[in-house]
Amino acid sequence: MVPHLVTALNGPLLDLEKKVLAATPAIERWFRLEWQEHTPPFYCSVDLRNAGFKLAPVDTNLFPGGFNNLSPEMLPLAVQAAMAAIEKYCPDAKNLLLVPERHISNTFYLQNLARLIQIFRQTGLNVRLGSLSPDLKEPTPIELPDGSSLVLEPMIRSPNGRRLGLKNFDPCTILLNNDLSAGIPSMLENLNEQNLLPPLHAGWAMRRKSSHFSAYDEVVKKFAKLLDVDQWMLNPYFAKCSGVNFHEESGAEQLATTVDQVLAKIRKKYKEYGIKQTPFVAVKADAGTYDMGIMTVRDASELKDWNRKQRNKTSSGKEGLGITDMIVQEGVPTFEHINDAVAEPVVYMIDRYVVGGFYRVHAERSVNENLNAPGAHFVPLAFAQQHALPDLKAKPGTAAPNRFYMYGVVARLALLAASLEMEKTDPNPEIY
Repeated sequence: MVPHLVTALNGPLLDLEKKVLAATPAIERWFRLEWQEHTPPFYCSVDLRNAGFKLAPVDTNLFPGGFNNLSPEMLPLAVQAAMAAIEKYCPDAKNLLLVPERHISNTFYLQNLARLIQIFRQTGLNVRLGSLSPDLKEPTPIELPDGSSLVLEPMIRSPNGRRLGLKNFDPCTILLNNDLSAGIPSMLENLNEQNLLPPLHAGWAMRRKSSHFSAYDEVVKKFAKLLDVDQWMLNPYFAKCSGVNFHEESGAEQLATTVDQVLAKIRKKYKEYGIKQTPFVAVKADAGTYDMGIMTVRDASELKDWNRKQRNKTSSGKEGLGITDMIVQEGVPTFEHINDAVAEPVVYMIDRYVVGGFYRVHAERSVNENLNAPGAHFVPLAFAQQHALPDLKAKPGTAAPNRFYMYGVVARLALLAASLEMEKTDPNPEIY
């Protein structure tokens, strides 16, 4: 399925597309060489924003949900990539334990789990679901809308404490689909004989967005040199701000200063490229997911005008955890639309391979707002046929295959950045 793209590329991004397409052989070789030096995350999804004048990642998720939103035509590619990923860690793997979020009453998330189970079963693995909830004492079936069901089971440690599994089920690999926002459960610690993927330090108990985008800075600097382009075309400015407490109203001046500094850098670039739009930044938690603490700011003075409801929203994230470390990130407006609704592309990868994606579409949000919010819907993208086969004969800026290829390239840059990020933050670096 190829959705109708309402807007065609123009301006600086059109020039970038031309350079990317012309350099396709060099780009693919560059990625191959990078993956000889670095191990990709097991799986990953990347939220992109296409402003028409720049294309950049704004969030990278190492515990992606939403596999159910990928087109069914993507399954063969996903299965092939999953085989490659599993073989790296456990070539003779037989059993896979999938560990989901604690709270799985969300129907869409359940469908995501069902799709993941389908993918890994087709690689030849026995797949079962293990719960981190201490309240689950026995196998519990959960019905899905299509009439099928999942079985959630209590996890147990082996007598020697070194392995984690289920009753009569000893997995070679444990795959987390839980981002550990609430902390690292003791059940997952000190597993010495099994592969735990992604590793514990990939969870939000330890991970920080600022660390990821610092790694992305390194990656995109090298890539931009390869293409001879301005790295800003692919990279959002950002700055970290610590010690912010909205309830106690502490750290506000530092946050305002940081906002001013990032906005000044954006204004300079807008002037350089003749961009007439008003720059903005996204102020959000440095750790956590679901963008629960995200606010759009066009001027630091707006920070003083936030009402109590907005402050409460920004001061707590998933699992109700307090937020004190913030990241101020350049806001990238989206010029993509599906019909009359604002849209942004999301790219999914397993191992180092793009296995699909979709447009996140929100009819009630503007081009400057976060679209990852209630009311969003999803339109699958046909990456299986398109991402690796750009149409070099098409008129520049108009062909969907070329835009999908661009999405895949930038998403893989974020994937590579996540690999560097995991290496730099690993508490046991000797394994690399």
